[in-house]
Amino acid sequence: MTDQKITKDKCLNAVLDHVMFDGWSEEAVRRGAADLGMDVLDFDLLFPGGLKDLVTFYVTRADDRMEAALQAKDVLSMKIRDRITLAVRTRLELVEQEKDCVRKTLTWLAMPQNAALALKLTNETVSRMWYATGDRSTDFSYYTKRLTLSAVYSATLLYWLDDVSEGHEKTWGFLDRRIENVMQFETFKFKTRQKLANKPDFSFIPRPGRFFRNLTAK
Repeated sequence: MTDQKITKDKCLNAVLDHVMFDGWSEEAVRRGAADLGMDVLDFDLLFPGGLKDLVTFYVTRADDRMEAALQAKDVLSMKIRDRITLAVRTRLELVEQEKDCVRKTLTWLAMPQNAALALKLTNETVSRMWYATGDRSTDFSYYTKRLTLSAVYSATLLYWLDDVSEGHEKTWGFLDRRIENVMQFETFKFKTRQKLANKPDFSFIPRPGRFFRNLTAK
């Protein structure tokens, strides 16, 4: 980890202490800078994009930790549904002590001017989930997998934010049901493709129009 990365970590942590009260705002940045004895201009050097850079770094840092945690586990020996379940669960467990900040982040990303960034960050998170669990697809399934997981992850994240059950057991049950729905759909698609691939070939039978044209030509 570079000195710059360490400095950015410290700056972000200082701002996070105020995000839960002030949201992602210039006020939170000013207060964070003051806590570190820094000038706000020093923040601008590290995060030239302002709040967008700070939020991006916050989400990316959590993704880094998730990927590292998954790499430390033998995920490739698991079934695919277990890998993805573990990825989503790990991502949420790593920010369990930051629920208020996560909520403020979603509120900030929900603003119309931040919609493109919200989509980009969600796509990057689920892409890293797939990559960390062994997916290396480059065909059309690359996009469908990420679209499907984005829906599962987003729904589970919102459920998790309001879950007060012990150990978030209700959230993990919710996640299991969402994954089960996805697996059932994938099974349906696979069986449908098989049926279409194995359907009888009736191309040798002339079309009705051609048949009657042949009759009238005689």
